[in-house]
Amino acid sequence: MSRIRHVRGSRRIATAGIAVTTATLLATALSPAAHADGRPTRATAVRNAASALLSHAAALGLTSAEDTSVRDVIVDRDGTQHVRYDRTYRHLPVLGSDFVVHLASGGAYRGADRATRTRISLSSVTPKVSGPKAAGLAVNALRAAHPGERLARVEAEPELVVDALHGTPRLAWRTNAVGRDSLGNPVARTVLTDARTGARIDAWDSIETATGDGKSLYSGTVPLETTQSGSSYQLKDPTRGNTYTGDAENKTDLCFFGICFSRAPATLFTDADNHWGTGATSDRSSAAVDAQYGTNETWDYYKNVHGRNGIAGDGKGSYNRVHYGSNYNNAFWDDSCFCMTYGDGDGTTFGPLVALDVAGHEMSHGVTSKTAALTYSGESGGLNEATSDILGTMVEWYANNSSDQGDYLIGEEIVKPGFGKAALRFMDKPSRDGSSADYWSSSVGNLDVHYSSGVANHFAYLLAEGSGAKTINGVDYNSPTSNGSTVTGIGRDKVGRIWYRALTVYMTSSTNYKGARAATLNAAKDLYGSGSTEYNAVAAAWSAVNVS
Repeated sequence: MSRIRHVRGSRRIATAGIAVTTATLLATALSPAAHADGRPTRATAVRNAASALLSHAAALGLTSAEDTSVRDVIVDRDGTQHVRYDRTYRHLPVLGSDFVVHLASGGAYRGADRATRTRISLSSVTPKVSGPKAAGLAVNALRAAHPGERLARVEAEPELVVDALHGTPRLAWRTNAVGRDSLGNPVARTVLTDARTGARIDAWDSIETATGDGKSLYSGTVPLETTQSGSSYQLKDPTRGNTYTGDAENKTDLCFFGICFSRAPATLFTDADNHWGTGATSDRSSAAVDAQYGTNETWDYYKNVHGRNGIAGDGKGSYNRVHYGSNYNNAFWDDSCFCMTYGDGDGTTFGPLVALDVAGHEMSHGVTSKTAALTYSGESGGLNEATSDILGTMVEWYANNSSDQGDYLIGEEIVKPGFGKAALRFMDKPSRDGSSADYWSSSVGNLDVHYSSGVANHFAYLLAEGSGAKTINGVDYNSPTSNGSTVTGIGRDKVGRIWYRALTVYMTSSTNYKGARAATLNAAKDLYGSGSTEYNAVAAAWSAVNVS
């Protein structure tokens, strides 16, 4: 993973008097000396550390050929200061020469931690091996690290550095070679080459969050961000809050009245080559690929569309358990573990319940629990379920996966012939499932929440696509209205934004259908203006499902 370092200020150690350039010192001198709680500011810490460099240059191995730059500053609660530096030698970056200066709360020097204590002294900084030669060697190293792969768009950029990491300091080329594998995933390797002899000093993968791929049950071959651990890989994504997928080992939780005495495990999946699953249920990691992929797409949808960093909005990941129980025909979100759990299905009614829209549905329950916390009964319970159906559907459209194209069917991938219907639920006409409500009535709140959700699901479909017959992505829909009106859709992206804002800003735990109408109208007004086409369409779609 590449890093962009912001250089906060530089120091040059001079000969004789060992003077320090004053530009940064003048700037920091104009800054407040302390926070409101009395702790020194970062600027004060930098100024104190600069003074320490003047006094302790020899002990730190600094010479007139070296410059320093501040990489990071930490000020503890008690005022103790820690200033981390990088070094250059004759204007070249030095690998392995970073150090941390430690200062007391009053600014007095307390010591330093150094990556290396070797003094740097090179007779020349002119390489004998050319940059293009070093680049070619790095490209060869990248290809060698991916045997059997046809890499595309391979590029290499060499940089002249001083290597103090591997013994006696020497001039070296640090070359970053990057490319794409056959699935379009990025690959990268950093190669360190002796700039005098051309010998390789070291090489390492420079994408720290290893990029792999997996063959899923429902979504084809998908990219996965994983974590390398020694010689193997973990199905844990550090780029998305360390979300991970584990094997429940066909065990179940033992819980009574909301108190769990034991839980099924979530044994982290690992893999030797970072190519996960076979796309068949016989390989236990195939279902894990679907679950992790669904988690990734849901995370990205909420972050990229709604600016929400993680399900709870705190940047922390949840986790998945797959292979829960024996032939378990369900999937569920559990607030107490902040995790998703997926059964394998019985093979007759359902297959493994790890499809993309199911993942989006389950994780959206987590969003609801952290925002409106809609009570899971009555009309608010129907809205809770509908929120997961609506936003889970938006995740499926967002993913734009050719193996599981966006639609307005819920769970169409997981149903088997024994279920007797093409999907769990149908948003264009919810009553197609035999139980769900197309329109609001005073008795809707008495239905199971999975069926009372039909009113909001129908509203969302009408608002997105409009009424009447149409075919979208090869699926036929025909959405009626309770009042015989013709509704014109405003597009699914706007529906997702309106519903999300209504959920997170206006809905509460007791919101009913009348309250949902008010909440979505307020959201539409915020986003698009009162009296806008979108505002009027929200009103028309609610009227079309008999909510006024």
